Amino acid sequence: MSDHKVVLALGANLGNRLEALKKAIIKLESCGIRTEAKSRVWETKPWGVTEQPLFLNMCMTARTDLEPIELLCLLKKTEAELGRSAGTRWGPREIDIDVIFFDSLSLKVPKLEIPHPRMHERGFVLRPLIEIAPDIVHPILGKSAAELFEELPDSEKDGMVWISEV
Repeated sequence: MSDHKVVLALGANLGNRLEALKKAIIKLESCGIRTEAKSRVWETKPWGVTEQPLFLNMCMTARTDLEPIELLCLLKKTEAELGRSAGTRWGPREIDIDVIFFDSLSLKVPKLEIPHPRMHERGFVLRPLIEIAPDIVHPILGKSAAELFEELPDSEKDGMVWISEV
C-alpha cells in the first residue's frame, strides 16, 4: 500500500456552490482521502467561457493510497454523485474536482495529465494553493506555487474575493 500526497482543486458555479464544495470533501473523505489542509474559498471569475455565473474555488492537500487513475475515477464518480453532467468545456458546473499534483509525478495519459496542464495559468488555482502549499514545486516548470502566482498577469489575480472557509 502506497501513501501519496495530492493537491486537488475544487470549483462550482451552479446551485449552492459552497454546499457542493463541502459535500465533495465529505464524499472524498468517506472514500479514504485523508485531508491535510484546505484553503479558504474564493469567488472567482469564469475562465475560458466567461458568460456564466461566478465560481467558488478552493484547493486541498490530502493523502491517498489510490494510484493516479484510481483517484481520477473516484473524483469523476464524486462529481457525478453531486450532480455534474457532461457539458461545455470550461462551462458551468455543479462541481469540478481536478488533480493538480500527485507526489512529484509527471504523467500524461488519456483523460489525465499531472501536473494539471493549465494550473500555472490560473489564478483561481494558484491563489488558494499558495495559502496551503506556497513552496510546492511544479515538477516540470521547477517553480513554486508562490512564484507561479507572482508571474500571473494582473487579469488572472483581479476580482478574486475571499468568501468562506470549509
